[in-house]
Parts: sequence; structure tokens; C-alpha cells
Amino acid sequence: MFDYGQVTALPSADRIQELQQRVQRMQGAGVTRTLDSLPALGEVLRLRTGGAYAVDSPSLAMALMAGPSQAGEWCAVVGVPELGLEAAAGFGVALERTIVVPAPGEHWLSVTAGLADVVSVVLVKPSSPVSEHQAERLRARLRQKDAALICWGRWPRSDASVSVLTSSWTGLGQGHGHLQGRSVEVGVRRGGAPERRTSLWLPGVDARVSPAGPAVQRVPLTAVRAG
Repeated sequence: MFDYGQVTALPSADRIQELQQRVQRMQGAGVTRTLDSLPALGEVLRLRTGGAYAVDSPSLAMALMAGPSQAGEWCAVVGVPELGLEAAAGFGVALERTIVVPAPGEHWLSVTAGLADVVSVVLVKPSSPVSEHQAERLRARLRQKDAALICWGRWPRSDASVSVLTSSWTGLGQGHGHLQGRSVEVGVRRGGAPERRTSLWLPGVDARVSPAGPAVQRVPLTAVRAG
């Protein structure tokens, strides 16, 4: 007789897709896809595997990483010992799916390339200026392994540069009170295209990333940058 007690539950569709993506990454299938984003950032930027993105603040880095992380992707953080894990979790990063290498030193490039084999998003803060040759080598790896890179700092020929243009905190009075929320204006540049701007709470009083102003604006490249 057939023993029903030996039946193993079939994996869910999401689990099957995750396993397929891991197999493709290990085989170097060169598949690229658009990753999930936090709703507040989705209108101005969504990460794509094979791409490299430069940011000028840890808050932006965590916000960009949080979207894919919440959607079930694995992430890694390389060379950022000052990044607070509690703060990252507050932004929405799933720590149980995050690999942290705080101090790779001069080996940051090889560590980042290795992690691109097994995670979908790598956040790196290089310990030295990145050369064109290093950037192109890693970009080829990202394309091959279906991963995206977020660099805290300058990255040659990045797919987009994301910057905090203005910043202000709420909650402080005349010498009293405590910080509750941070309102920022974020600018996104892609090559020679017009800069895109949006206002965000990064984070808000509820510790979440959310819209903090009017709809996304397109700003000419000749506009004066604030802050």
C-alpha cells in the first residue's frame, strides 16, 4: 500500500523560483531582472541585477537594500563596520538574510565578487578609490551572477548616482526635545538624463521610509544643487 505518511509537501511557487534563481546564478546564466523597491523609492529608482549604483549616505544605502531584502532576496554588506544592524532592520532589511563582512581590508573587491555568487544585492564601501578596470571586472561578474551592487561612495560609470540634496530633522525645539524624523530631498542621476528628485522621510517618526512631499519632479541638469 502507498504510505501517505511518507509524502513530502511540495515547495511553494516562491521557493521554486528562488531555487531556480540560485541555480542560474551558480551556472552564470547571465539573467538580469528588476528587483523590488520600497514604494517610496520605486518612482525614482529600482535596482536591476547587473547594475552598479552609487550613494552618498548609509541611509540611502539601507533604503535601497531594504526593498529587495523585504521581498526575500539575500543581501551582503562589505566594508561598512559603522553600519548599525538595528538601524538597518528599522529600514526593513531582513537581518536573517544578510551577510556582513565588516572589515575585508584590501580584499574588498574579491570578497564582493565572491558574495555576488550567492546574494542578489551587495552593499560595499571600498577601502580605496575604485579604478575603471576594477569597476568593469565587477560589473561583468554582476551581469553573470544576477546580482546588483550598491556602492557607498564613487563608482565609475554607475548606472545611477543617488544623493541626499537637503536634509532636516523634526522633534527638536529651542534647546530641548529629541530627533523624531528626517525629511530629505533625494536626487537620482542617470548619465546625461535630467536629474529626478523626490522628498522622503528617511526615516519618519514611525521609523519607516515614506513620501514626504509633492510628486516626483524632473529637474534640469543646470539646476543648482542644494546642501
